[in-house]
Amino acid sequence: MHFLSADRELTRDSYYAATAVRGVSHPALEGAVDCDVAIVGGGLAGLSAAIELADRGFSVRLLEAREIGFGASGRNGGQAIHGLACDNAEIESQLGLETARQVFAMTIEALDMIGERRARFAIDCDWRDGYLGVAVSDGKARELLAGADRLASAYGYPMTPIDRAALPGWIDSPRYVAGVHDPRSGHLHPLKYTLGLARAATLLGVQVHEQTAVTSMTPGPRPVLHTACGSVTARQVLLAGNVYLQGVAPALESRIMPVGTYIVASAPVSPALVQQLIPCGAAVCDNNVVLDYFRFSADHRMLYGGRVSYSTATPMNLAESMKRRMVGTFSALAPTPIEYAWGGFVDISMNRAPDFGRLPDQPQVYYLQGFSGHGLALTGLAGRLVAEAMAGDAMRFDTFARIKHRAFPGGRWLRTPALVLGMAWYRMKDALA
Repeated sequence: MHFLSADRELTRDSYYAATAVRGVSHPALEGAVDCDVAIVGGGLAGLSAAIELADRGFSVRLLEAREIGFGASGRNGGQAIHGLACDNAEIESQLGLETARQVFAMTIEALDMIGERRARFAIDCDWRDGYLGVAVSDGKARELLAGADRLASAYGYPMTPIDRAALPGWIDSPRYVAGVHDPRSGHLHPLKYTLGLARAATLLGVQVHEQTAVTSMTPGPRPVLHTACGSVTARQVLLAGNVYLQGVAPALESRIMPVGTYIVASAPVSPALVQQLIPCGAAVCDNNVVLDYFRFSADHRMLYGGRVSYSTATPMNLAESMKRRMVGTFSALAPTPIEYAWGGFVDISMNRAPDFGRLPDQPQVYYLQGFSGHGLALTGLAGRLVAEAMAGDAMRFDTFARIKHRAFPGGRWLRTPALVLGMAWYRMKDALA
């Protein structure tokens, strides 16, 4: 796929890669091997499943085409937030309110899992509590506060509403007119967390192989994954490569799309300025369709994300354009240089709901995809659910598998232009709001 070469180029200037210690590498697969479960993809979903399966006594092989955390797991915005990328109304309309409540409760379990795994495996990943949702206009403010009211009344999840007068005590920016604060969500260094999970998986006996791209899969009662220098025969398979599966499971490709997302990291600023600009210390995200998200790192850098590419083409002058967005939010950062600018691709589904299931006619082959830019916490839960299903209890996994998904319109050649046009419409709606 043509976006992969751009993806490799974009990862070279990652603040996360520059500040995370990889330690040992994992050898590429050589020869033919056999195991209970083979996992394709060395990101958060695959690693979480590997840990859960190893805890249940399964023998596990994990195959990563590049290195652990290469994809979105290792270079995202670092925000771990309640809920799904889609609105709860999407799940309500498909599965009913009671099941939607169960799904939402599982997303809170996903947040708790991060704390549990940080403690169990001594993962130092710069966690900080707090998420602040903000609105840029009165119309967006009404939408934000109504959503918070609905979450409290229907789902039993209260957040703190913040009006315009009180907002400077949470974030010092004239751009925003209202907010909601969630103390249970938070933010972390995603690559440190991902590498910590990889270390945990290996300690539990998982065999991890980097630089081991899966080139094809032979179906059957015991599927076989083929690589350049070997093969894995397994009782069950998990496909957790998202947009990087590259033809291994063609039936899944039309249901997700690669979307480029980009982040910059400033030079460090003073602790006093950090406290002034975001006194609450939370990760921040607005509620536009094409949104901005940002937070301060543990070493006092502003990490600011917001440019997206639905055409898979990298925006021109990325660092400069991202700094303009950052300064538009915080004018006090105008003198602060940008030291890192990077990006990569996330997978989105048509309705932005996660897409979990089994391959048609291959019930022993499971897949996890469609996290739609909201997967830092949810990937952990997804790994737990698929492990439960492989161990014989598929009730919670099948709750997600019941969510219906449609292919992106336009077929292989026209779906990207169609998506670009659609998102241009949403950008216009954001501007008019």
